[in-house]
Amino acid sequence: MVDPTGFREIVAANPLLITGVYILLAMGGLLFLLGFLGCCGAIRENKCLLLFFFLFILIIFLAELSAAILAFIFRENLTREFFTKELTKHYQGNNDTDVFSATWNSVMITFGCCGVNGPEDFKLASIFRLLTLDSDEVPEACCRREPQTRDGVLLSREDCLLGRDLFLNKQGCYTVILNAFETYVYLAGALAIGVLAIELFAMIFAMCLFRGIQ
Repeated sequence: MVDPTGFREIVAANPLLITGVYILLAMGGLLFLLGFLGCCGAIRENKCLLLFFFLFILIIFLAELSAAILAFIFRENLTREFFTKELTKHYQGNNDTDVFSATWNSVMITFGCCGVNGPEDFKLASIFRLLTLDSDEVPEACCRREPQTRDGVLLSREDCLLGRDLFLNKQGCYTVILNAFETYVYLAGALAIGVLAIELFAMIFAMCLFRGIQ
């Protein structure tokens, strides 16, 4: 949500993905408060606080489990086809006033890639083709730079916009980004499993402590 070079605007057209981010942030805040509540209940040996802690952890545990199942079911929303459809439908080239286009330009320059699958995506981008009057094969963000950063010098803007291979990035962003973030996806999954395991342990511990107080 706070990363200025992130992908929020690229997936903004899908409310499910944005809603999921807010839900995770809310759950994080709730877990922090509940952890404090559980500590108070354990120290004071207060049955009401412990029972309250157990019930809310159980609710959050079930909610996170449901979210994981929904994420698996709706995983096609993050497929190559989804991003291709969004790009060809909304991309406006070098129009930096359009957040969607500006974010895509930033992604393509940063990762040295072009489109979702490759330069051919822009042959289907209706708004981009209309704005450039079919004079440009690809947007400037696809052009190779030295170095490959926003401040890098274009090797040849004219040759690139004409679609000449030596002067543009041929690889699609989907493959490049997927490879770059593959490690982080596995790490996020492992952390999620770890959090669920800790919550399960917290519930068992709270119930044992509750019975001990009785």
